[in-house]
Amino acid sequence: MAESRLQKIIAEAGICSRRKAEELITKNKVYINGRLANLGDKADPNIDRIEVNGVSLKQCNNESVILLNKPAGIISSCYDQFGRITVLDLIPSNLRKGMYPVGRLDYNTRGAILITNNGNLTLKLTHPRYQHKKTYKVILNGIVSKKDLKEWQKGIIIDGLRTMPAKINLVSIKERKSFIEIELSEGRNRQIRKSAQYFGYKVIDLQRTSIGNIKLNSLPEGSWQYVDKEKWYPLLTNNNL
Repeated sequence: MAESRLQKIIAEAGICSRRKAEELITKNKVYINGRLANLGDKADPNIDRIEVNGVSLKQCNNESVILLNKPAGIISSCYDQFGRITVLDLIPSNLRKGMYPVGRLDYNTRGAILITNNGNLTLKLTHPRYQHKKTYKVILNGIVSKKDLKEWQKGIIIDGLRTMPAKINLVSIKERKSFIEIELSEGRNRQIRKSAQYFGYKVIDLQRTSIGNIKLNSLPEGSWQYVDKEKWYPLLTNNNL
């Protein structure tokens, strides 16, 4: 394959637009064969080692990322010893090899979950130090007080550890039910349910609506779709592309 301009190669890899690729080059975030790249450089992606924000383009060539809108009552794992339906059962069998869910959603929690064969992406999204944001819609029984919401946002003690600060927005109150939206930068086991219980509320419904910049939008429950590389690639680093 003939050499092409670096920004063209990056754009064709689906990482970002050409204009954004030019910005990355000028910001010293692109390397060719270990050398800092300059605007105007050319390369052959079949021969040269191209890195963007420390991640090799070749590393991403065969990676797949699927967004699934998980219904309640589905197991967030590759296999269940009791024969219950798992998230992998909801994607075509020919796509399952080497794929696994990124983190977990509780059995009764629904919404966005990623399925991938990219181990690095899984690490970045599940390790707490990277603090990728995840957004949830929650319905609680009862009328949640402003005092409780304020304390919840600052962080509370669950299982002996204080939770990280969260963004919580009270959307509405209807028929003695509180509809809230929560943005977390950590994902501890049953964190939202345990937090609600801490204040004496019960979660009636819990749905994750986004993972980082990847959103469910209008994806129907039980359905899946591929995630464009331009959306998931930035999650491999702590820096926004």
